[in-house]
Amino acid sequence: MIKVFGHKAPDTDSTGSAIIWAWYLNDVKGQAAEPALLGSPNTEAAFVLSRWRFETPKIISDVADGAQVIVVDTNNTAELPANINNADILAIIDHHKLVGGLETKGPISITIRPLACTATIMHNLMGDNAARMPEAIKGVMLSCILSDTLEFRSPTTTPQDQILAEALAADLGLSIPNYAAEMFTAKSDVSAFSDAELLRMDSKEYAVKGVKFRVSVLETTSPQMVLDRKTSLMAAMPAVATEDGVDHVLLFVIDILKEEATMLIPNATSQTIAEKSFGAVVAGNTVVLPGVMSRKKQIIPNLKL
Repeated sequence: MIKVFGHKAPDTDSTGSAIIWAWYLNDVKGQAAEPALLGSPNTEAAFVLSRWRFETPKIISDVADGAQVIVVDTNNTAELPANINNADILAIIDHHKLVGGLETKGPISITIRPLACTATIMHNLMGDNAARMPEAIKGVMLSCILSDTLEFRSPTTTPQDQILAEALAADLGLSIPNYAAEMFTAKSDVSAFSDAELLRMDSKEYAVKGVKFRVSVLETTSPQMVLDRKTSLMAAMPAVATEDGVDHVLLFVIDILKEEATMLIPNATSQTIAEKSFGAVVAGNTVVLPGVMSRKKQIIPNLKL
């Protein structure tokens, strides 16, 4: 049985793409496959699973030697199981920059394209077979695109992502603004999560000049709900950094509607990063970064110390 999974801290695209590709392998290619997760899905992804009546995929902590796997929505070993290089990786489907570090047992299919969403790439790879997608798979694919593009607000959005989303919504009889609002409302409700959980909920590891960071983003239509907790969130950062083997945690609260990010500034390092990376003028423990919406395109590529 092939396991299909994405990165740790599963978001909607990572969760949904695993489900989409497992369906494709089973129902189109005739290969036994199942989706899996490397952690609990975030609130938006959980909403999408419920909305389209999918059970939450099995959560796994590692993979066995020789296990057949397909990796989606990442190619970064830091975001994958510790034993990933001893598994039998059959394919990688991703839309992030190539990081390196993965080792395969032979030649494999690797598809990395500059699109906003892994699910859009999967639609391309399916070709004419995409017409065979049942309603629930179409719904998950639409959800992935709306999530990763922030309803086409993100600078990562391409015409291909938007055209596909609009076609899927038309097939499903859905209003994109209304459905996206439901998704973002689910994403914004973080009241049940601890500070440490919030800092890890949507985060990626990245190094600048040998300094390791956990770069966390929280995309929300209710940023004040998060910012009201800024004192406790900043207090939790050192322990999370120590436990996760990084030097610092950076947190960006992205206001989906205002199209801006608020970066928390708990120490001199984060202040330096805000000033050198984004040209910000820091005068407190937060700073607003107008127009910053994408970790992949605007935050990580610009990080400087």
